[in-house]
Amino acid sequence: MDEGEAPSLPKPEGFRAEVAGWMQAHLTGRFETLRHRGGPGDEEFEPALRKEWERELAAGGWTCVGWPAEAGGRALSIDQQVIFHEEYARAGGPGRMGHIGEGLIGPALIHFGSAEQKAQFLPEIVAGRCFWAQGYSEPNAGSDLANVQTHCWQEADGSWRVQGQKIWTSLAHESDWIFVLARCEPGSKGNKGLAFLLMPLRQPGIEIRPIRQMGGGAEFNEVFFDGALAEAQHLVGQPGDGWKVAMGLLEVERGVSTLGQQMHFAHELERIIAAARRNGTARDPVIRQRIASASIGLRVMRANALRMLADGAEVGLRREALIYKYYWSNWHRDLGKLAMDVLGEEGAVVSQDPAIRSLQQMFFFSRSDTIYAGTNEIQLNLIAERGLGMPREARPASP
Repeated sequence: MDEGEAPSLPKPEGFRAEVAGWMQAHLTGRFETLRHRGGPGDEEFEPALRKEWERELAAGGWTCVGWPAEAGGRALSIDQQVIFHEEYARAGGPGRMGHIGEGLIGPALIHFGSAEQKAQFLPEIVAGRCFWAQGYSEPNAGSDLANVQTHCWQEADGSWRVQGQKIWTSLAHESDWIFVLARCEPGSKGNKGLAFLLMPLRQPGIEIRPIRQMGGGAEFNEVFFDGALAEAQHLVGQPGDGWKVAMGLLEVERGVSTLGQQMHFAHELERIIAAARRNGTARDPVIRQRIASASIGLRVMRANALRMLADGAEVGLRREALIYKYYWSNWHRDLGKLAMDVLGEEGAVVSQDPAIRSLQQMFFFSRSDTIYAGTNEIQLNLIAERGLGMPREARPASP
């Protein structure tokens, strides 16, 4: 290959079969039990085995497929990444223990991290050996991320000490590191004076407490920081750059993995249809109409996701991306209601029947979809202000 020539990429023809074939060959044996497990509301399922699965994916070259080659990725095109995520979900690939590392902090470090940070963290994410948690939300700063109160200060040796609390921290108890948005300038408000820190979770000064949810699981946690340490070299950017890094990271959530999410939704809809046929509710014309509407909504969601990616950009806040979270979260919440109405009396009592229990868990977890990652109200503000250019909502003056 001539100097400066781009590495050859697999041809779209046959690539789908390659992914499907690899999944069929490897999602077997001890990994067979992971099929269609470990997703939202089911994240406590077999975490140790799912970490092994991450290393299996890494050995096959199927982690970080969209990352540039210099970061350890495969530099696949948007079309090929879409194919991978779709076939992964179609095969029943489990919820990714490495999602936050591969999908959030990894891309953020590629864009904003120092050479030393990239060298330390990116290879471990690619290899499926290091797992991350996200330290954003707080009891009084969930959707209002700019209101974070966790604060940090710098020691004489350049290291940082962190004091405060984060909440709704997915799988913190199973993670090795956490990235934390903290206030580094005393008296600062809003999105000013913030730092973006990388911190090991197994250290003095950090306590992780589980939060038991109504679905029975406890994948969420509270994380308390009492003078916990972040080394000087683990500040991303400069003091005060925290908001820029945090927003760059959040934009990644509107990337190609959305197509895989929709394949998971399609599988849930299939389970609802199977339940309706089993118990006879499929003969109810109202239920049939709601199933048809859910199917149409899923097709609309896919069309918009493809429109989001049409210009080849994986991240960004285009209008198509701005409406995506609001649309899918409301659609999925309604799908959960449909599941419970199809189950009827069967759904009223916690069941150990997998065909019933999985739909109950989906219903419970989908209630939170319109809250986490930005409430419906916040999403509508973003659509109005950033997408439509309407005047900003009136906000109370700072004291």
